[in-house]
Amino acid sequence: MISSIAELISDRIGAMPAGERRAAQTLIANYPLIGLKTVAEFSAAAGVSSPTILRFVARLGFQHYPEFQSTLQNELAAQLQSPASRTLNTPSQNGGAVSPMLEATLDNLRETFRHLSDKQLADIAARLADRRGKTFLIGGRFTDPLACYMAAHLAIVQPNVFHLTGQESVWRDRLIDMGKRDVLVIFDIRRYQDSLVRFAETAHQRGVQIVLFTDQWLSPIARFARHVIAGRTAVPSAWDSSAALFVVAETLIGAVTRQLEADGAKRIRELEGLR
Repeated sequence: MISSIAELISDRIGAMPAGERRAAQTLIANYPLIGLKTVAEFSAAAGVSSPTILRFVARLGFQHYPEFQSTLQNELAAQLQSPASRTLNTPSQNGGAVSPMLEATLDNLRETFRHLSDKQLADIAARLADRRGKTFLIGGRFTDPLACYMAAHLAIVQPNVFHLTGQESVWRDRLIDMGKRDVLVIFDIRRYQDSLVRFAETAHQRGVQIVLFTDQWLSPIARFARHVIAGRTAVPSAWDSSAALFVVAETLIGAVTRQLEADGAKRIRELEGLR
């Protein structure tokens, strides 16, 4: 399975010198559009030299800059696909519907976790387990059930966990309660939801730390996020699959529960006594 450029960056950024790391961060913050500009424009945006941009591209495994841009263009086309176009492009399932879907889902899980480091997961879990702040969770049209599921579990082991629901105006009213010690977990996959992007930008301006669950093509919210989890979502269907993101969410729920341990266990016992 071919890795996206965002996944290649995640895999290799730890070995990049400072200049190439700035190029990588600039690309992620403006993904993928800055990479479709000229080398000179990309280098000016990143504040590095043109040779640094070319070394960065080579480190990702591309022979030359046009090959890098061609890959970004293909990713952008995939990012903009609608369910209708994916219906037309889905191959016929001569062997039945279950096997190809299952294989694609298992591949998505493997690839998602291959590009997720233990350190990244540990850092996110530690931030979610920090009792000094509040945790807010929200998702898009099809991903909000994941936010609801994760919020329901986190709220059992710690206080001040809130699932944001309803209209955009309701979410924005909650911004008054958000500050620098708080975390906002957002689920957003293609086709990315403009209302979530606007909300994330305002939360970021207030100093809220954002954890983004997205797909391999990266929601525009990535530019505001402290942590980005890029899961594989494409399957042989008109619809994207959230299965890999769901498993990552469950992994983090388990990690937070273990970190809170005694306090979480006490809270669970008290909750059980109230039922």
